[in-house]
This record gives sequence, structure tokens and C-alpha cells, in this order.
Amino acid sequence: MKITGNICDIKIQEIEDPLMKISSREEMNMTIYDIAKLAGVSASTVSRVINNKAGIKESTRQKVKALLKEYNYTPDENARGLVNKNTKLIGIMLADIRSAHHTDLTYVVEKYLRQKGYCGIILNAGSETEEMEEAVRLLEKRRVDGMLVVGSVFQNERVKNAISEHFSKIPVVFANGEFDLPNVYSVLVDECGGVERCVDLLVQKQKGNIAFIGTLNSPSSQAKLKGFKRAMTRYGKSEESLVILDGQPSKESGYQMTQKLLEQYSEIQGVIYSEDLIAAGGMRAFWEAGVKIPDEMAIIGIDNTIYGELSCPQFTSLDNKMTDMASEAARILVDAVEGRKNPRKIMLFSDIIEREST
Repeated sequence: MKITGNICDIKIQEIEDPLMKISSREEMNMTIYDIAKLAGVSASTVSRVINNKAGIKESTRQKVKALLKEYNYTPDENARGLVNKNTKLIGIMLADIRSAHHTDLTYVVEKYLRQKGYCGIILNAGSETEEMEEAVRLLEKRRVDGMLVVGSVFQNERVKNAISEHFSKIPVVFANGEFDLPNVYSVLVDECGGVERCVDLLVQKQKGNIAFIGTLNSPSSQAKLKGFKRAMTRYGKSEESLVILDGQPSKESGYQMTQKLLEQYSEIQGVIYSEDLIAAGGMRAFWEAGVKIPDEMAIIGIDNTIYGELSCPQFTSLDNKMTDMASEAARILVDAVEGRKNPRKIMLFSDIIEREST
């Protein structure tokens, strides 16, 4: 700033500051119409440049692109969504983001969505069916283009009815679950057959007296239990004689149920846990009791999460292909949103990752 004239007649003359000019330009909220006016073209021409459409002179295209860059123009995705009738938003619904294998799945899905130009809204829906139903309604209000449902815990009538009512025309992909609805795709894992093979492995290791410990309140858990029962009856055990302990999906519950097993079932030689997290608690209980693994007790978890590798000894786990499931679910959902066809149901097959506990 420069001051001229005498003290009674002061005039203030602004001196143009290049830094101020740059700053003000960056802060300007330029619209597509402002860019069009500066370029001397129509707003539709600017829109065609932004969306890389054909039919524009190269000199005009370069002029518009230069102005877009100069003014740091960013398209308003909400406004574009109103025009294109899509929001580029995908809802990702899971019961609890703290669950390690669901966290891994969500990471893969969200990364894929960003690569394809979509933004994921991750929603912790909770474990109660009322909360799940409300989560579906919330995602509808966000006008998402599609929804990914993670985990068989959502496979209940309340969620099915909510999807039928609020998402009947919007693609839904169910990871590790299924609904008989025309707009719902399913990516499943053969956990039943996987657990059967876990039993076979323990029998081969001369650990034929096997217990099943874990949660039993979801379709996924029931599939695992079905595999356990089917394999054990193949080896001559009656269902009534099988040792099955029901608990919560936590290491504390795994610890407590394993203590109960040690107190009441001394004949057991091997344990299959319905989740790695529960197995981690069980490993602690065996260590405190002085049980030698795998000599005196063989252990298998399910999910193939980091818990198996961090345990000492590292425990064997059934890899139920969460990463592969995530990749397939994300691909199918984007395909469905963009009008490409896929099978309504895909089944993946699990592998046993054998470590020191067997």
C-alpha cells in the first residue's frame, strides 16, 4: 500500500500483489458458466471437455482445459449426480468395523471403488436387526448407487424386507450371505466343506476326539457347524456325543469356553474354533493350563487373520477367502451399477493354512 498527498488529503493507492492475486484466484468458487464466459463458449461445451466428449475443436478443448487448470475448477459431484441420476456413492454395510476379517474385506472393496471413481460410505450397522433395518434406510437417504452387505449376520427377514422396500431398483451385493431378491447378488464361501476338511486334517494327525467352539447365531456359523457334524458322523460319531460349546465372538469368550472344555472334557484332542479371534483366547487358556500344542492338543481357527500368525505357537486356520470375496463383490457391484451382467451367485472355495498348531 502507498500513501500520497498531504496529511489532510490522504489518498490510498492499492499496489497489485501477485501473491494476493494467486490466492484470490484459488479461493474463487468458479462455476461451469464462469469458465464458459471466460472461454467464449457455451456451458455445454465446457461440460463436454470435462467429460472428455468428442465433437469439439482441439484449440477450443485446450483453451477450456487451460482455464479449468488455471482456476482449479473441480466439478460438483452432487450437481453432476442430479443430472446423471447417479451419485458415485456406494454404501458398505457391516455389523462391526472392528472385526478383523471384515476390516480386511472393506479395505479391499473401498480401494477398488476409488479406482473406479466411486466413494464408499462405510456404515457400522450393529448387531440388532432394528439397527440393521435403520442402516438400510439411512443409505437410501444418501441416494447411493449400490450397496454392499458384509457378513451373514445380515441374512434375516428384517433386512431382506428393508432391501425389498428401499433398494428394489438399486444393485445390492451380499458378501457371505444371500437373499432371493431380483436385484441382490451373492458371493459365498464353502465354509461347510472347509470345516469338513479341517476335521479330516485333525483325524489324519491322530486327533480324532474333536470339539467345536464358537458362535452359533449366524448362517455362516451354522454352515461351519454343519460341516463339523457331517465330518464327525462320517467318522462314526453320533451327533448327541459331539462336544459343541456356544459363546461370543471375542477372545475373552474363547478363553472362558476353553477353560470349560479343559474342566469337563478331558478326552478332547483337537479343537476347531469358529473364528480366529476366539481361537486366540483359547490358545491363552491352553498355555496357562500347560497344555502342549500340538502334541497334546491340536488347534484350528477360521478366517486366516493376523491372530493366527501372532499366536505362539502360530495356529492353523481355514482361509475363507475374504480378500477374494471382497474383490469379486466390489467388481460385481460396479458392474451391476454400470449395467453389466454377472451370475446372481458365486461360490468360492476355502483352503487350510497349516501352521504350528497341527
